Amino acid sequence: MLGIFSHFNKLVCLIILLISASIATYAEDGLEISAVRLGESGGLTRFVLEINNSEKPRVFVLANPYRVVIDMSAAKWSASDSMDGKGVIERFRHGLFRDDVYRIVLDLKAPAVIHRSFTLAGKGGNSPRFVLDLKPTGDAAFKKQVASTSKMRVPVRKRVTTSKPVVKKKTPGKRMVVIDAGHGGNDPGNLGSIGVHEKIITLKIAKLMRDSLNATGRYDARLTRSKDIYINLAERYRIALRLGADIFISVHADSHANKKIRGATVYTLSEKASDEEAAKLAARENKSDLLAGIELSEVDDDVSGILIELAQRETMNFSAQFAELLVPEMKSQVRMVKNPHRSAKLRVLSSHEMPSVLLESGFLSNRQDARMLNSVAGRKKISLAVRRALDRYFAQLSAMQQ
Repeated sequence: MLGIFSHFNKLVCLIILLISASIATYAEDGLEISAVRLGESGGLTRFVLEINNSEKPRVFVLANPYRVVIDMSAAKWSASDSMDGKGVIERFRHGLFRDDVYRIVLDLKAPAVIHRSFTLAGKGGNSPRFVLDLKPTGDAAFKKQVASTSKMRVPVRKRVTTSKPVVKKKTPGKRMVVIDAGHGGNDPGNLGSIGVHEKIITLKIAKLMRDSLNATGRYDARLTRSKDIYINLAERYRIALRLGADIFISVHADSHANKKIRGATVYTLSEKASDEEAAKLAARENKSDLLAGIELSEVDDDVSGILIELAQRETMNFSAQFAELLVPEMKSQVRMVKNPHRSAKLRVLSSHEMPSVLLESGFLSNRQDARMLNSVAGRKKISLAVRRALDRYFAQLSAMQQ
């Protein structure tokens, strides 16, 4: 009998060792970026990544603005983010671009071409390194390299046009609300006065908003993203269409050079911006695809054509109706800007199949707003305001349909 137990214990130990070895192998094989360095030498700007394997990234360049994009397999980033630009590199951004792609985007001060790129195997206790050398150049040479490196780009999915929205099964008796956490992945959005990026704040707000709505039993609330990953602007509302959303809410957090400015704003879609600040905000938010390293010719721009359709006009009216209900509910919970309902040509709101609003929940550039948005109490206030506004909106909609 004791022999059987001894044999069993040995078998258990062997299984544990095999599992541990498997985990260790996975941890070793998974890509990790542990350090980043910038330097200048001989007229070249060198960008170096310390990694834990000898992976050869995909590298390409994009114009308008000048950018260099580095795509690697899904990675863990443990390097520092605080680094000043040097040479032709002004700054860089990084993050998960797709589930299988980690993207680093280098913003250039002036046109520069890839002089060479290579991966060094780790030797003598040193980690493997990916090295990229950039050389200043003129516009003509830069555009030539844009064309020659285009084959290295990760394809962007095109929209399949349809006359009707593709509706997935919804929970009977519940309204489908799709909440979009703005930015994400290698598009961090604004950096707040407390050092937390907009992409993190918006995801926290969106998750709490979803949970608050689902807890009522009246809503089926879903997210366009549930983790720190990049999703292009058009794909965000396409997700809502595929889910058969009754309404779409995109959550953001603003920033301003004047750090005293604070308060939330509700935006709806329009051909012409309601004011100068709305126009500036639309210009910033519509650049998300550019910041993430996408050539805009690769994605379709639905705004210009859709706005002339009668269906879009009707949807815009419903969007404005919800916005007018959301503003007073937000005012009862958090501070709002003057003239809090504004409109602009915002690409993320350009679907004509469903009402949609963009909620700028506050200013991360203002310390008071930033602290409020980064707190559970602040996020609960915003979620409560949104829930109450949705209750009123759908109550009015039901009354109109009777």
